[in-house]
Amino acid sequence: MSEKNIVTVKEVMSTKVISIEATATVADAIGQMRSTGVSSLVVERRDAQDEYGLVVVSDIAKEVIASNRPPERVNVYEVMTKPVLSLPPEMNIRYAVRMLSQFGLSRALVVDEHRAPIGIVTLRDMVLRHVEC
Repeated sequence: MSEKNIVTVKEVMSTKVISIEATATVADAIGQMRSTGVSSLVVERRDAQDEYGLVVVSDIAKEVIASNRPPERVNVYEVMTKPVLSLPPEMNIRYAVRMLSQFGLSRALVVDEHRAPIGIVTLRDMVLRHVEC
């Protein structure tokens, strides 16, 4: 019986982590996403006891555009997901896929041992990488 290679979250994650303040407008978030080429932004914590949030293009589509709300009058904190699911970089992607699937999520924040963001991993990237193994 051959043993498959274990692929970790760290091997698949994107290290391009762009953040935004919760009080920024959705119009600001859209501009930042456009200029940096990302589809999600990490929402900063207010303090060390707070949790990170995440705002994704699909949140903006559903909560702002489809609801006919003006992006320049809606704050990020109104449409973000918080707390965001966070994963350790050493986790096997097989278990990370299970976890995201169980919660119906498309992505998770990857954090180091100090809870600092070091990447974002998407269900899409993990599934495509898993098939390669």
